[in-house]
Amino acid sequence: MEELELVKKLKDKDFKNEAFEELLNQYKERLYWHIRHMLKSHEDTDDVLQNVFIKVYKNIDKFQGNSKLYSWMYRIATNESITFLNKRAKRLQISDQDLQQKMIDDLKSDVYFEGEEIQIKLQQAIAQLPEKQKEVFNLKYFQEMKYKDIADLLDTSVGALKASYHHATKKIEDFLKSN
Repeated sequence: MEELELVKKLKDKDFKNEAFEELLNQYKERLYWHIRHMLKSHEDTDDVLQNVFIKVYKNIDKFQGNSKLYSWMYRIATNESITFLNKRAKRLQISDQDLQQKMIDDLKSDVYFEGEEIQIKLQQAIAQLPEKQKEVFNLKYFQEMKYKDIADLLDTSVGALKASYHHATKKIEDFLKSN
């Protein structure tokens, strides 16, 4: 279903539930992996993803169409993930950096994580990056998005993204060499 048609149906109470099912089918996996790269845990990701879709369902009438539907949902998913991380850090009374390290340590015992030691090291390296570089790296490396699509999503230039990605990969490379 075309995006404009989907949005129109989502805003029509007679078709909203049917259209929402289509929305889930189209975007659930992409949003899951975006959130998963931020939260690391499958269970936490599922919880946040559910909250994201509840917000999308409740607020679809506020979607103005100034951006792509996925861009709008991506921002909701990012904000929900950040809120989740902030609440968890506050509840555990630890810094954001300590929380990142705890989540990486928890990956080793996560039954849904099928990675090897190098993947744990990669996650540690990514956790050290500034937020913008981390986001760009995850979108380019894990989601294999094109720079143009990332630029649209993050509302920035392709040149700035390429620079961020280059700096991120260099920092990751340096981290992996020294560890």
